[in-house]
Amino acid sequence: MNISAMDSPHEARFWRTEGEWAACYLCPHHCKIAEGNVGICGVRQNVDGKLFSLIYGKASSVHVDPMEKKPLFHFKPGQPILSLGSVGCNLRCLHCQNYRISQAKVRDHDLSRLTPEEVSHMALANMCHAVAFTYNEPTIWHEFAFDACQAAKEHDISTVYVTNGFMEEAPLRELATFLDAMNIDVKGFKEGFYHEVCKARLEPVLRTSKLARELGVHVELTYLVIPKKNDSEEEMREFCKWVSSELSPNVPVHFTRFHPDYMMNDVPATPLKTMRLAHRIATEEGLMFPYLGNIGGEEGENTHCPKCKALIIRRLGFAVEVLALREGKCANCGQDLNIVQ
Repeated sequence: MNISAMDSPHEARFWRTEGEWAACYLCPHHCKIAEGNVGICGVRQNVDGKLFSLIYGKASSVHVDPMEKKPLFHFKPGQPILSLGSVGCNLRCLHCQNYRISQAKVRDHDLSRLTPEEVSHMALANMCHAVAFTYNEPTIWHEFAFDACQAAKEHDISTVYVTNGFMEEAPLRELATFLDAMNIDVKGFKEGFYHEVCKARLEPVLRTSKLARELGVHVELTYLVIPKKNDSEEEMREFCKWVSSELSPNVPVHFTRFHPDYMMNDVPATPLKTMRLAHRIATEEGLMFPYLGNIGGEEGENTHCPKCKALIIRRLGFAVEVLALREGKCANCGQDLNIVQ
């Protein structure tokens, strides 16, 4: 694709010319992209020596979701959120559940066209006071997501990233000015897992998680528990220790049950006993708010006060009942619950 074939080309941010390449510094891959080629994400292209985003204002998916689907349990509980995604990803996870868009090329989809202002208008028209960039990796949609987040704040709309956290510091610092919350997917706690399963690295994800909190963004983590890949007691315990010591014991952690998908159809679903083990480990390591996801009929999604044990929020699927919450604190004993209302 050359520039004449691009629909409303939008120059990318966080790149520079290095010899014959356009070198991208949006994520830690630091792709050096030759003329006419795209980076690992598939959506940032070198055209005549400049780097362009191929997906500015182009959405593959737009839906109204429950906030809890992100999953965010401690941010605006029970509220709806307008959710948008595009195409492409900077990881290559073998178990991706959204591979039809994350591994797709721009030409594979008839993408909807949006302006940053239209995102806010759509949210308000659908009774949503929050917008999420999700479904595929929002980092690679940075130029549009940043503009849409900035526009959203003018309408008092909250902004959310559901992300793999594989981004560089400068884009995150820029974004954090207009970003309220992130659910960061920590896919495992060993570099070998990231290399084998995700074609990426763990350390930048941990760095993003720490920096986001330092910048005042509400952070929740997701850890998909995959049998024989990242489900050892040792690995899960090391992850929980890291969250407690490097972030905070009050950071919500969502352990979610794996189901076979994409290139991991030969891996069985996570046994329930493994999920319960993850919850027990998290509790033993001092995490106040560990949750279990993708498990029907369990109580692992309810929020209890870590001090007085009162039931604060009851969840059944995406049905949410707020029982004892007052300004982010336990209405029974006043314990701070790290909940943004």
